[in-house]
Amino acid sequence: MAEAGLFIGWGEPYPGREMASIKVFEEAVAYWGTLQAAGQIERVEYAVLGAHGGDLAGFALLHGDPEKLARLPMTPEFQRVVQRAGFCVQNIGVVRAWLGAGVMGVMAGYREVVADLM
Repeated sequence: MAEAGLFIGWGEPYPGREMASIKVFEEAVAYWGTLQAAGQIERVEYAVLGAHGGDLAGFALLHGDPEKLARLPMTPEFQRVVQRAGFCVQNIGVVRAWLGAGVMGVMAGYREVVADLM
């Protein structure tokens, strides 16, 4: 099980760019599929969120090796997908995530910081 992830979140499409947002989403799904087939990521999960009054409409969570995931946003292919998405949807963002046992490691480090500063 992967201990790291990349959270790729997006908001609502810009008015008039709804069809473009669907096209870019399909391109992204295909791209992430090639990453999985090549062993660059372990798997990917998708979510589309219901109305909640916030600015997050959905996300993809890429699971994998922390080092491979850290390099991924620097690749031209990844940057192209994010740039195209940014043209179509609001609030596109890419954020590192800790998953599974990785959460315990991050929390252990946080505990040390808190103990040192309190």
